[in-house]
Amino acid sequence: MNQQVHDFIDFVCDNNALNTKEELIALAKERFDLTQDGKALYRNDYFCCRFCYSKNKSFSNVVLSLSRLEKYDHIPCFVVIVRKDLDNLIYMINSTFIDKISHSSQKLSLTNIRGSFLGGNIRKDISELNKRNEPKDFDDLFAYHQGFTWQENLERLVEKTHNIKPTKKKVTLTEDEERRLFDSPSRAAAFVSSEDYRTLSQDLNSRCKEVKDAIICAAHIENTNVRGRLIEVLITSSSEERVRLLKDLREMEKMLPTYDTKNDIGDYVRSFSNTKTYTDIKTKVLYLGSNPKAYNIDKFLTCMSESDSVFMFYFVGIDESDEVTTALVSVYDSRLIDNTILQMHWSGRGTRGSAQLNGSCINDLLEQSYEGVFTNKIEVDKSCKFLKDLLER
Repeated sequence: MNQQVHDFIDFVCDNNALNTKEELIALAKERFDLTQDGKALYRNDYFCCRFCYSKNKSFSNVVLSLSRLEKYDHIPCFVVIVRKDLDNLIYMINSTFIDKISHSSQKLSLTNIRGSFLGGNIRKDISELNKRNEPKDFDDLFAYHQGFTWQENLERLVEKTHNIKPTKKKVTLTEDEERRLFDSPSRAAAFVSSEDYRTLSQDLNSRCKEVKDAIICAAHIENTNVRGRLIEVLITSSSEERVRLLKDLREMEKMLPTYDTKNDIGDYVRSFSNTKTYTDIKTKVLYLGSNPKAYNIDKFLTCMSESDSVFMFYFVGIDESDEVTTALVSVYDSRLIDNTILQMHWSGRGTRGSAQLNGSCINDLLEQSYEGVFTNKIEVDKSCKFLKDLLER
């Protein structure tokens, strides 16, 4: 998170005994150059905050409308609860940390964003991370939030709010598909030792080198989703599309457009004589914490049940000196398997959920690539156990 966000969190904690909401707002407005948007919601370019007041320990007030939250969900969002004769509280309220919408939400749908959430709808324990919604964990929480899109969180909130029947279901594989699925780690091991792997790596590295300056520019975009999608398209697009994208980069200093890409397995698909490779491009700003989303588990299992499929991650790392490092890593690399986080919150209750990658592991792999010592490490038995666990979810 931006240093100004950390300064604001410290400001709230340092003034946790100040129990006059108006005085706290006045101090915050002056120090952080906040502008008001609606009732008691204040924002700048780096964060937004809703100030509330409570007379006791409980907090069930209306916090914010869902439509208002959508406007700022790309930056850290907080609620500060000023409490009479008690220390004040601060919670992160980005959509990832809201469990459902409670107020005036009868007509809430994916195409009709309405209703508000209450204090009781804020998730206080983030069990899948073993973290709490409190200042010491805010960096990890926001990095976690950045791994998900607004649409994914909206689908979860609509489903949870109305307790609707899931529209998405777990994929069911035939006996032959399961056999091919459990063959996929062996296919991956053969591929990373082949000339085709070196060809794919050289192809992606060449594409990355051609747009290196634009990647460095895009790396400074605060919004993780915009940054990742833009770099992905820069690497995978045709020469004609790149001309347009690079023109946009030259003409726009701050607000860059979000380029939509297919929400599927693999951003870059290339076929070889014996394999069809699906490569997912993941950007990692090495000095920022983040746990990028890896894949939808059901889509991944379906893809890996093809007879010739191989799934790779192409990690693009940018450090503080704008040095770009890349690594082409098998999804079955044992270090990635050990650092894959499985969760159920954003894929629908009728599915197997989604996977995230521990960002620190990606940093380590990129460091090895930079030092010229990276090699894929695939343990077939371990990978098959991982697949079995995914199937049984």
